[in-house]
Amino acid sequence: MPPIFNPRLVNDPTGDPGLFVPFFYEKRALMFDAGDISALSPKDILKITHVFITHTHMDHFIGFDRVLRICLGREKTLHVFGPEGFIANVSAKLGAYSWNLVHNYEAPLRLAVTEIHPDRLVTCRFDCRDGFAGSAPQSQSHAAPVLYREPAFTVDAALLDHDIPCVGYAVRERFSVNIRKEMLEEMGLTPGPWLYEFKQALYANRDPETEFEIPGDYCRDRRSERFLLGELARRLAIVTPGRKMAYIADAAFHEANRERMAALAENAYHLFIEAAFLEEDRDIAWRKKHLTAAQAGRIAAEAGVARFTLFHFSPRYSGRYAQFSIEADQTRYPSRLPTRQTPPGA
Repeated sequence: MPPIFNPRLVNDPTGDPGLFVPFFYEKRALMFDAGDISALSPKDILKITHVFITHTHMDHFIGFDRVLRICLGREKTLHVFGPEGFIANVSAKLGAYSWNLVHNYEAPLRLAVTEIHPDRLVTCRFDCRDGFAGSAPQSQSHAAPVLYREPAFTVDAALLDHDIPCVGYAVRERFSVNIRKEMLEEMGLTPGPWLYEFKQALYANRDPETEFEIPGDYCRDRRSERFLLGELARRLAIVTPGRKMAYIADAAFHEANRERMAALAENAYHLFIEAAFLEEDRDIAWRKKHLTAAQAGRIAAEAGVARFTLFHFSPRYSGRYAQFSIEADQTRYPSRLPTRQTPPGA
């Protein structure tokens, strides 16, 4: 069985940053950054439940308006995270529009906007029904690196320096549940959404004596079958360590940032990491607080990632984009795992 999420870059490596992370067997997705997201269909955008913004430069945040527009009129709470000052950024976007007719929507959209500080999280809620006026901010302590947690996965955050506060993110499965295909056939069962529900029951650590029903559409005799959850797990499930994915966009290459980025991505199965410049322009990269391809390769190697994908190339290198992969792969630093550069979308 595949991991629970299936990440893909929204644009090619020269376009605006954005990572769309849909979930298998569920009409749901996470979003990391939201630059130009016109490549995403409304159907995809409506799957998004959580948006994680690294920082609010235009090429990372302008697509939030499209998310807002498509989700208006839906019974939905959209959770949005960003760096210090993020609540004011979102409030300014909302304040730029007139909301005098939103009371006509039967299904209100709500936003839960959280900004990430070194020692706390501050959340403000905006409700469509009151014109997104905004609630009083509420603060809670923050035990880094964990930012957000569900039974199946956690999202970690690392505060980085881009000359303004910037956030790197990582998503970790608690564990992975692989299904014995031969046992499925022996039991007369076929794959379907019930496998996702079964996996969620295991993540939630439900009582093994709980009954679990499999709909008839997925049973040999077309009649639903009931099993004890523990019995079904013993027969069908192979539990292995979960996978980890990391996303880093826009950060200066200095010692503190390097250590934070490597720690965030440590042992990730897939790292998505920006590389705006080639090594010949590392002085420009330093002034603009971006990474070169070689620096991104070094971070991937130090983190021991299994694969990595570069993105956010500067348009100055038109016709030379293959050089990014070459420079990253030529970076010679020790790593715990073989490091492989993966084309976007692979």
